[in-house]
Amino acid sequence: MLSTTAAASSDSDAPHGARPSPFEQAAEAHFQFIWRCLRRFGVGPDHAVDDAAQRVFEIAARKRDRILPGSERAFLFKTAVLVAVEASRAHRRAARERPDESTLSSAHAQTPRPDEALEEREWRERLDQVLDALPLELRTVFVLFECEQLSLREIAELLECPVGTVASRLRRAREEFHRAARRLKAKLEFEGASA
Repeated sequence: MLSTTAAASSDSDAPHGARPSPFEQAAEAHFQFIWRCLRRFGVGPDHAVDDAAQRVFEIAARKRDRILPGSERAFLFKTAVLVAVEASRAHRRAARERPDESTLSSAHAQTPRPDEALEEREWRERLDQVLDALPLELRTVFVLFECEQLSLREIAELLECPVGTVASRLRRAREEFHRAARRLKAKLEFEGASA
């Protein structure tokens, strides 16, 4: 995985040992959060998430003069949402043109037990399928609350909307998530029975 400081900073002339700027500190603090959000917003496989995360921090580094102190996380998050949409479109276009590389790359993964790796990958793919069925505004709230464990107030601050709107979206997201999960379960059971 790429270095957050390298992704966040374009100041190659900073003195060695100098204290990181507030932007660099924010980039370091929020890199893992942004990476996980990109993954849950449908960017994949993992090397594509790395590329998307690097793009988020490159954009932020170019625009850091416009980022208000204290709002770095919100800026990074909003940029991640836009980059995720862009990356997902590009991935879908590429998938139509060539075979799925995630299957090939998973064969080279270093795992202690192949059956566990396969099961984990299958569960991740199922979760991704269910999350992909959610509209982006619902998926965003669902991922931030259920996966990232942010409070409704924290999500409202990130999205710059009222807490009531976040609560409403979360309720709708949970309903949609359960519907999509039931559909996927029925599909898998049907495929298993007919195999």
